[in-house]
Amino acid sequence: MMRALYTAATGMISEQTNVDTIANNLSNVNTYGYKKERTEFKSLLYQTIQTRTTSANGEQKPVGAQVGLGTRVSATTSMYTQGDLTETGRNTDFAIDGSGFFAVRALDGQIYYTRNGAFTWSQTANGNTILADAAGNAVLDTNGNTITVPNGVTSEQMDFKEDGTIGYNLTNVDYVPMNQTMALYQFNNPSGLEKMAGSLLAQTNASGAAMQETTTPGLVQSKVISNYLEGSNVNVADEMVNMIVAQRAYELNSKAITTADSMLETANNLKR
Repeated sequence: MMRALYTAATGMISEQTNVDTIANNLSNVNTYGYKKERTEFKSLLYQTIQTRTTSANGEQKPVGAQVGLGTRVSATTSMYTQGDLTETGRNTDFAIDGSGFFAVRALDGQIYYTRNGAFTWSQTANGNTILADAAGNAVLDTNGNTITVPNGVTSEQMDFKEDGTIGYNLTNVDYVPMNQTMALYQFNNPSGLEKMAGSLLAQTNASGAAMQETTTPGLVQSKVISNYLEGSNVNVADEMVNMIVAQRAYELNSKAITTADSMLETANNLKR
């Protein structure tokens, strides 16, 4: 019965984490580029009560008797499925149709990756106008350089093609290429990326090295769609159902604790 108390407690703790994950999904339902997360569980150690030996009567037992000691959270996995595209009308909004990630250089000099293409034009300390995310992190091209508006050109004249190539339009409607392409990267295991604040993702050993789409053979190249943003892939109805299931599992573990406590109380009263 003491084992039941601790086992049910592990279930309650794990289901609380599950509810936290679901709540985070629901809170980010309107976060552009957000990918929903799923809590995964694994069983704890098993205690052997009887081994696979002969019984007291000399009979062979084909299986032993083991009792599990509960559960714990093994991972929180992000589901990198394509989100719906929403037209915004802003020429600095970009949606990725495919498996790619934008690359940005943060203020600490580190390179991070994101699916949130809600970019804007930002002024640097030296007066240049660069493409950056909402936090001011510079968006990078395939050569690792910032995307800067040329002298004598306004940000409204900048033009981004579907393949990520960058140029600008002159007043006579002539298109001038800048020999720059917005960088898109893929990972062998995107679920292994480390989640940072502000929709940023960091490369890890689990995710594998970042593979640039234009230079890595065999990759299916993504499309960059301007004036659109990729919404989150969170389905509110599914998450509400998952929350109800998690709540019921939490209540069942709580009921197991109450039952074990009642049995202990009964056992204690036998000697009175």
